Amino acid sequence: MDYKNAGVDIEAGYKAVELMKKHIESTMRSEVLTGIGGFSGAFSLEPFKNMEQPVLVSGTDGVGTKLKIAFEMDKHDTVGIDCVAMCVNDIACAGGEPLFFLDYIACGKNKPEKIESIVSGVAEGCRQAGAALIGGETAEMPGFYPEDEYDLAGFAAGIVDRKEMITGESITSGDIIIGIASSGLHSNGFSLVRKVFDIRDENLRRTYESLGGKSLGEVILTPTTIYVKALRAVKEGGVSIKGCCHITGGGFYENIPRMLHEGVHAQIKMDSYEVPPVFDMLERDGDISKDIMYNTFNMGIGMMVTVDSSDADKAVNLINDSGQKAFIVGRITEGQKGITLV
Repeated sequence: MDYKNAGVDIEAGYKAVELMKKHIESTMRSEVLTGIGGFSGAFSLEPFKNMEQPVLVSGTDGVGTKLKIAFEMDKHDTVGIDCVAMCVNDIACAGGEPLFFLDYIACGKNKPEKIESIVSGVAEGCRQAGAALIGGETAEMPGFYPEDEYDLAGFAAGIVDRKEMITGESITSGDIIIGIASSGLHSNGFSLVRKVFDIRDENLRRTYESLGGKSLGEVILTPTTIYVKALRAVKEGGVSIKGCCHITGGGFYENIPRMLHEGVHAQIKMDSYEVPPVFDMLERDGDISKDIMYNTFNMGIGMMVTVDSSDADKAVNLINDSGQKAFIVGRITEGQKGITLV
């Protein structure tokens, strides 16, 4: 008896590392001090020593049951983008610059080519965020996960000067809320998505005119948008972001209040932007109420920022110029902390 007979193939692990090296190397930053294969990743903070009060900000998350769609379609090269996005978008909400990322893949059987595909997506997410992929772990766990399934999670660290942190403390009545478009469902609400849609392979590959001629699987596997560059563009354009929220699990109702303080209220205009058709399809096919939709999904807006009314148009233009699409979706009023959809 040996480890391979017990279900863990060490040689496959070595091969997976070799296959992923080129993807990892493509994310490197000058501050990275260690190579691939060490016991830890090291990152120099020397370039940031001129900050008055440097603050480390961090985020950790996974992809959730969206992975079930990847399993069914046998498509694994985009879920890594989702994993990175869920972490670095949270860091960006605090005003932070993502510095590095580490991933964790747990699988029933280590199939090197599949692991490489997953990591290629992680690396793409890191490149979009400007973060280095400095480490990770692939754990082969036979008997714990089915052979063809895996879980994927990650951790990111970033940095911000304390005076530039986005806290929401300065939000006042009259401020404008800007929404930045999502790419679709992102990585939240998939337990409900899987209840509404029959996610067998043949159904996922069926195309729909209402989805622009794309297949259902293609649309719901679309990776999460990474907002790091858009928020950086606003900052570098001289606009002060007073508050910021990443619209993840819990939708509008749970996430928007997270950027507010007591005494201010957010009014959101539902008709201020076009809701992507996949949400209309979910609402109709699942007989889901509007309140539940806005309390579960991002509804086409993946990030919101609050700015002074005098900066609103400039902020929208800066975001649009960065390659993403922004809308003025609401405003701040006095009142109980919370939101109203109008």
